[in-house]
Amino acid sequence: MAFLRSYSNASSGMGVAEDCRDTFVELQRKKTHRYVIFKIDEKRKQVIVEKTGDATESYDDFMASLPENDCRYAVYDFDFVTEENCQKSKIFFIAW
Repeated sequence: MAFLRSYSNASSGMGVAEDCRDTFVELQRKKTHRYVIFKIDEKRKQVIVEKTGDATESYDDFMASLPENDCRYAVYDFDFVTEENCQKSKIFFIAW
């Protein structure tokens, strides 16, 4: 995911905090989080981790964590069972 790079984007001047990538990897590989919400810290000119959701949290918990009138970026790990009865997972990127 391009926004998880640990350097500043020359065109926007916006950087990414170092823990963003690590937190995403924890969600992706270790399954320690259900979701990660990122926000832009205007003072530091960086994308930062605002909140993580425990692996036991639901989509409703995730939606309740998003601000009503402010922008956020998020990744959500969606678990489901296929018609063949196989447990699967898909990670969605959400621009809020």
